[in-house]
Amino acid sequence: MTIPFLDLKQINQQYRSELVEACTRVIDSGWYIGGNELEKFEQNFAAFCGVKYAIGVANGLDALILVLRAWKELGKLKDGDEVIVPANTYIASILAITANNLTPVLVEPDAGSFNIDPESIEKVITDKTRAILAVHLYGQLADMVSVMSIADRHNLLVLEDSAQAHGASKNGVRAGNWGHASGFSFYPGKNLGALGDAGAVTTNDAALADMLKALRNYGSHEKYKNLVPGVNSRLDEIQAAMLDVKLKYLEAEISHRRQIASMYMEGIKNPLITLPLQQGVNAAEYEQHVWHLFVIRCEKRDELQKYLLDAGVQTLIHYPVPPHKQQAYKEMNHLSYPLTEEIHQQVLSLPMGPTLDIESVQQVINLCNAFKS
Repeated sequence: MTIPFLDLKQINQQYRSELVEACTRVIDSGWYIGGNELEKFEQNFAAFCGVKYAIGVANGLDALILVLRAWKELGKLKDGDEVIVPANTYIASILAITANNLTPVLVEPDAGSFNIDPESIEKVITDKTRAILAVHLYGQLADMVSVMSIADRHNLLVLEDSAQAHGASKNGVRAGNWGHASGFSFYPGKNLGALGDAGAVTTNDAALADMLKALRNYGSHEKYKNLVPGVNSRLDEIQAAMLDVKLKYLEAEISHRRQIASMYMEGIKNPLITLPLQQGVNAAEYEQHVWHLFVIRCEKRDELQKYLLDAGVQTLIHYPVPPHKQQAYKEMNHLSYPLTEEIHQQVLSLPMGPTLDIESVQQVINLCNAFKS
């Protein structure tokens, strides 16, 4: 029996009738861009995150790019300003910075959570530092209490990359409501996934929200009147309608993910495998993780992956090559981030998803425990 890493068809099959009804409603309306479905989803997602505004955009990368762009248009950033970002993030986080002619300053993550290390942030702040891009990797919030404290002391902007953290929280505050703005991805494989590309920005800043609404629509606050040079990055009516259907079930899906994670944490005993959340995480924080991914570490990662695949278990590597070692950023290839590079050589993501059954989870556990180098 093959155990898929994530079965998107099965996930969406659960809500098929509602998704079809939502699509039909949009088709029959004759209104496909910037209508009632987008407005309703934006209101509901803002309420879910606990913020005043949610602005739908075409994808998660655009969400990050447009926030930084909006801050430039509002005079809060300028070309060459430095943005501190974790070195072990997905390349999209870095792309958003460089796409705006800003300078990424990479720092090592915390060894326990893989999220940005507040102590590392303090060490690299200069008179050119203007922002922190805090990535909530794998579904766990970065230490936003410390990050916001640092930002307040140094008068820095904070942008959350919440692409993997829909619903994650700390102290009762959810991802998307910690920083000055947050970018979300609704790529199909995310905890809240569209049936295509989609994204959103959340914020409590009215001026930022207004600027983002203009930027996503050619820079137009009013039809055919363009105040700034914008782009075309809109969340369409069909994707908004389907996301609104799936948002209703997100909490229940997160609960199932937590059950799977608990089984993995309690069941995997192989000393060759390092489980997540090994350092400095209490029970309350564990429960606030939304487990977009369940990422283990193993020095024999490639052998373990092949062993599991031969047994019918699909796994993925998030991510095999860190951004500073990519050809796209060859000017950074000389940089050394030992912990980041070690992480990228050792991480392996086990099957995780809202339709993964308990029997399959137990099979993965048994196989992990039987693995020998």
